[in-house]
Amino acid sequence: MDIEQVIEFLAHVPLLQRLPGSSFAEIAKIVQFKHYNRGEFIVRVGDAGDGIYFIWEGVAEVQGSINDSEEFHEDRSEFQLKRHDCFGHGTDTSYHQAAVVALDKVTCLVLPNEYSALLEPLSIWSATETEENSMIERILQLDPVEINLFRGFTPPDAPQYAKCYGGQIIAQALAAAAKTVDHFKLVHSLHSYFLLGGDQNMPILYQVRRLRDGNSFATRSVDATQNGKVIFTLTASFQKEENGFEHQDIRMPNVPAPETLLRKEELRDRQLFDPRLPKNYRNKAAGRKYMNMPVDMRFCEPHTYTHQIKNPSSTMFWFKAWGKLSDDPALHRCVVTYISDYISLTVSLNPHRKRGLKPILLSLDHSVWFHRPFRADDWILAVIDGPSASGGRGFSQGRMFNRKGELIVTLIQEGVIRAAKPRPPVAKSNL
Repeated sequence: MDIEQVIEFLAHVPLLQRLPGSSFAEIAKIVQFKHYNRGEFIVRVGDAGDGIYFIWEGVAEVQGSINDSEEFHEDRSEFQLKRHDCFGHGTDTSYHQAAVVALDKVTCLVLPNEYSALLEPLSIWSATETEENSMIERILQLDPVEINLFRGFTPPDAPQYAKCYGGQIIAQALAAAAKTVDHFKLVHSLHSYFLLGGDQNMPILYQVRRLRDGNSFATRSVDATQNGKVIFTLTASFQKEENGFEHQDIRMPNVPAPETLLRKEELRDRQLFDPRLPKNYRNKAAGRKYMNMPVDMRFCEPHTYTHQIKNPSSTMFWFKAWGKLSDDPALHRCVVTYISDYISLTVSLNPHRKRGLKPILLSLDHSVWFHRPFRADDWILAVIDGPSASGGRGFSQGRMFNRKGELIVTLIQEGVIRAAKPRPPVAKSNL
């Protein structure tokens, strides 16, 4: 049997959605095919069994004391095992408390007991975890709660805002969707809406709906909820890699190499001592706690200005994840999704900045298209511009290129940009 077919099959076993892609490939090399005729026992009561069983084809039935009771006599379908169902203990010392019988010709994939540890990885992205794991990989780690349901968190060392960072919500929702699709299919587009602000001090639940599974494409939708309310919704389409027509009419701008530019942290430190900036601004900036980003960002045109004067409605910067990421390509697309929300909306506000302006910026919708493979721990150039603002909304668009100049990502975002209304004065008591 083609090992690729086995990997695709395993990726559709709901109970395996917590596994990283590398684990599927390893398991596919180890599993054994076993065949059973109609009426034959796959396992008997008291058997230790050979390992974890996955139904490849056919239908089997669980037979034991529980479903033999009168309560279950009318409907035995709940105890039928079909394609992608699994059972077993994974240890030599556990015994089956019910028998499993083939109702017709049944083929099972069996993962031997000695390899059952492969089903308990430390991360959804990697079967092993080391001290070198990137901060952003920890941010994008999800806990599988049950089939199609995941829980995400904001780690203590992640960037902290008044509300949960929108890029984190988009990327975690995409990660949840990706874990329900076989890893030969990668996201090629996503479209999302922010409905309510998220609380970064609470976990977020991501409920995935499997809308379609085809040979080449798969579609998923995800609702993110807190306190029983949907705060965000995403639809994503996934495609198996294939050859096709190729062209690119857009050229990457001519910009300095990232190694020649200052890191975002270095740029801030220099600005604190730049006499061209207002002293009051520099003093306030020095008193603020610096927010560490999980990516290394280097702006191509590090202007010397404050947020209180008009700025260009465009920016360009190189970025890459700190540290080395796991090899799962789905992770790399989630990382780029995370950073795609970081600065997109602010460029639409730049031409309207002025002294004393206290703006409100809220993301409304966010779409991303992925054109070509890439690694997010290699340098990527983001070119962002905000060509329009109207009706209390700002519109921005962006393109991302790898160092070869290949267009790898396109993104579009719209959001609320408003001047905050002044608070009414507090009435003073005459008493």
